[in-house]
Amino acid sequence: MSKPDQLLVDIAAVVESGQSNQMPLTVVTSGAVITGRLAPEAVWRQRVSEVLTDSARLTEFSAIFTATTPREGPPTHLHFHVARILQGTVGIPETGGMYRVSIADVSSWTVGDFSYSDH
Repeated sequence: MSKPDQLLVDIAAVVESGQSNQMPLTVVTSGAVITGRLAPEAVWRQRVSEVLTDSARLTEFSAIFTATTPREGPPTHLHFHVARILQGTVGIPETGGMYRVSIADVSSWTVGDFSYSDH
């Protein structure tokens, strides 16, 4: 989208303001379909930092995700957790992942997450 969808920006703003992580959303971006729940950026960053801290090879990157400065203005990104990239009938990764998607790159979206089958 050359101009981000204001309704999608408003949804992201409510997630950010309420510290909610229950909003299910599915987006299409650059040909990929990502489905999952939105999280506030601070919560998303903390979780990514925890995963990196627990990694024997990636610990040094964890501080990047905890060193944040408050952002002014409307949200520019969606922060998915427990999310999957849908490929055919499979969701990747099976356990759910952490994705950051630029709102400006979302070409279409719907409220709710899509089910998939890993069989």
